[in-house]
Order: sequence, then C-alpha cells, then structure tokens
Amino acid sequence: MVADRVLPGGPDTVRARAGAALFARIAGPDGDAVRRRIHDTPGPRWFGPERPIRQVHGDASMFVGGLRALLLQSLHPLAMAAVAAHSGYRGDPWGRLQRTSTFLAVTTFGTADDAQRAVDRVRAVHRHVRGTTAAGEPYRASDPHLLAWVHVSEVDSFLRAHRRYGARPLDEAGYDGYVADTARVAMALGVPDPPRDQASLAARLAAYRPELRSTPEAREAARFLLFRSPLPWFARPPYAVLAAGAVALLPWWARAPLRLPWLPLVEATGVRLATDGLTRTIRWAMTPPTAASA
Repeated sequence: MVADRVLPGGPDTVRARAGAALFARIAGPDGDAVRRRIHDTPGPRWFGPERPIRQVHGDASMFVGGLRALLLQSLHPLAMAAVAAHSGYRGDPWGRLQRTSTFLAVTTFGTADDAQRAVDRVRAVHRHVRGTTAAGEPYRASDPHLLAWVHVSEVDSFLRAHRRYGARPLDEAGYDGYVADTARVAMALGVPDPPRDQASLAARLAAYRPELRSTPEAREAARFLLFRSPLPWFARPPYAVLAAGAVALLPWWARAPLRLPWLPLVEATGVRLATDGLTRTIRWAMTPPTAASA
C-alpha cells in the first residue's frame, strides 16, 4: 500500500511546518524564491555535486559551527570592532544571519555567475567599512589579513562541527578537500593564499593567536549571542542547547578571554548528546518528507 497523501496533523505535517518556520527564520521572507534561484537556475557552478563543500554546508551541523565561528572571530579586536560598529548584529541579528546564510548557499550551490555577483557585493560593502577601535587602532574590513582571519575561523568551525555532528562525517581526505574548496571562495573575496588542507588551516589559526585578546566588545558579543539573542520563549531551550554545543567546540584558549566555562565531563556527555539530538531534529525538520511505502 502506498501513502498518497499527508494526514492532517500527522508527522509529515509537523515536519513541514517545523521546517518552514525554521527556513523562514534563516532565509527571510524571500527565502523560497532565493532557494529556487540558487538550485534551479541552469549553468556551471563553482562546485560540482561531488565536492565536500556541498556536503558540509548542506548539513544541519552548520548551525553549531556558525555560532562557534562568531564567538571565535570576536577575539580579534580589529575584526570585532568592525562587527560592533557596522554589522548591526544587535539591532538586526536575524537579518545578518539571513544575509550570511544566503551568501554561503549562493557560493556553494548557485551558478558561477550568481556566486561571483554575491562576492562582488560583499567586497563592495567591505570597501566602506573602516574605522578605529577604542584603543585607537585603525581597521578596514577589506584588509586581507582580517579577511583571512574571518575565513580560517569560519572554516575551522564548520569543519569541526561537521566532524562531530554531521550526518555523514568525511574522512581526512574529504576534510582536506573541504578546506581546498573553501579556498576558492576565500580567494574571490580577497584572501591571499588561503589554506588548502587541514594542516595549513591549523597552522594559520595558530599564527593568529598572538593577536587575539579579550575586549569589552568581544565579551558583550558573547553574552548577546549566548544569552540575549531575541527569540520567542519556545525557541530558547533549543537555542541554549545549540549555544552549549558551540561553546563546547571552542578550544580552551578561546574560552577564558570570553569568560566561558570549561566543563569537560559535562560537555563530553550531556552537552554532546543534547546537541547531537537537536542537530538530528533540525535535519529531520529541514528534510522534505517523502511518500512512505508499506
């Protein structure tokens, strides 16, 4: 017997509603149209369907990796000053999330022309983002050194989140391929000689450590991201799990400057299990239901 319809209030209806609500929050009011343009427009892509970047960026573990990346990036005082002064993350956090998720989707899955246009828009915005930190240090968002920091912290975060919570973790060659894929986008954005494997990614991250430090702006960003994000009451418990999972993926040297706890036993058991369960639930909600056969 083949099911030819979805029963009202059945599991497929719950999945569809949950997935639509989550997608609307991430992609914005025009999300459906943007998704159709990204996936249905014919033409060559930067990355074929076999490339690791598609597997990583298409997985629900990106929710954990994205939050971890924002926390890690805040430790560079120049990058954090630019975010605090120009990104509007406190006044419009969901708008920033939607712009970031759209950029990742377009450059990963969209046509080559669309991907290049997305990169050109980001570079045009970066040219106007400049200023001075509270300590008197000048910054420019177009600075290749800062662009490289944002890139390596993102790639490291997405990779580690996928390795731990991805539906189908890659092997070492696959993750090297993922780093190499992301280098294509980084170079288009103006990052000179981005890492192309895990070893060079780790070395590049380590080279930035002397520049990282605690600042009031970084600590405020961490408090906002982890405890004050504007959410309806029913979304706060799952978001707390997501936040705990992101913190648990941070290296020890990134936690003290942000005044975040280090609880290895709790993180290895309760936090990991809860984050894995939440990631599976998000993946279930975002996967379109298919007809079941009996």
